[in-house]
Amino acid sequence: MPKLSIVLPAYNEEQMIDKTAGVLSGLMEKEKIDYELVFVDDGSKDLTWNKIEKICNQNKRITGVHFSRNFGKESAIFAGLANAAGDCCVVMDCDLQHPPETVVEMYRFWEQGYEVVEGVKKSRGKESVLHKASAGLFYKMMSKAVKLDMSRASDFKLMDRKAVEALLAMPERNAFFRALSSWVGYRTTSVEFDVREREAGESKWSTWSLVKYAITNIVAFSTMPMQLVTIAGGLVFLVGLILGVQTLIKYFSGHAVEGFTTVILLVLIIGSIIMFSLGIIGYYISKIYEEVKGRPRYLISRTIRGTDHEIQEIKK
Repeated sequence: MPKLSIVLPAYNEEQMIDKTAGVLSGLMEKEKIDYELVFVDDGSKDLTWNKIEKICNQNKRITGVHFSRNFGKESAIFAGLANAAGDCCVVMDCDLQHPPETVVEMYRFWEQGYEVVEGVKKSRGKESVLHKASAGLFYKMMSKAVKLDMSRASDFKLMDRKAVEALLAMPERNAFFRALSSWVGYRTTSVEFDVREREAGESKWSTWSLVKYAITNIVAFSTMPMQLVTIAGGLVFLVGLILGVQTLIKYFSGHAVEGFTTVILLVLIIGSIIMFSLGIIGYYISKIYEEVKGRPRYLISRTIRGTDHEIQEIKK
């Protein structure tokens, strides 16, 4: 029977590890699906890793991956995929806000021949007005930048082994999983789901973290900010050309050239655009610098896999 791997990035999720493992294991056994759970501890500061070790000792179908420090969700996703052995892999949140029942629906689509099954948000659940507005702005920015509809996109998706291998073969360090999984192509379909309320713990996504996430991933996946620099330069040139023509007309008509205030404003505007443009270029250069150094996406301190009798530690 084909095996389904479920990759579960976890950061400070000690209250949800046992519940998530129990719910998913029970569901897979009920549906008679051969499965494994791959928990990736992204350098948690609580007892998340202790909980993962405990459930690995109780269930031979569970694998635990422990980062040396916090590397971020994208790195945790790729580490989970790299340590998954299934014929297809599902990536979902450890807090069960992604409905477990939808995993079964995705798997049935995969059995029908689909190689990528996208989880599409039907609703976002309860959120504050500020968080909902910032999330909406984030997804609009991302959609325009990556030229894919990201308005209802999520990290919750199933990928066939060939799609997983295609992602893992990409050498880039700053990878944007949510967009890359669509970019790889293959036979794709989607399923809708309602985001559930978090049962325990707190959301790791503040408004500021969404802004940083947006900037990082736009730069990682798109050159649109660099194109904005060119557009801004073109607009400033057009304004300068109009003012230049106006100045020459006044000069040849015998009128004194006035507008010291205008000159000051132009200098301030042009200076601001130049500094803003240098900031964008500098950010891209910093990302190029990170790629050139060739450091790994993550460092794993321990990998454990449950066996029939004891935990097997896998040294790397």
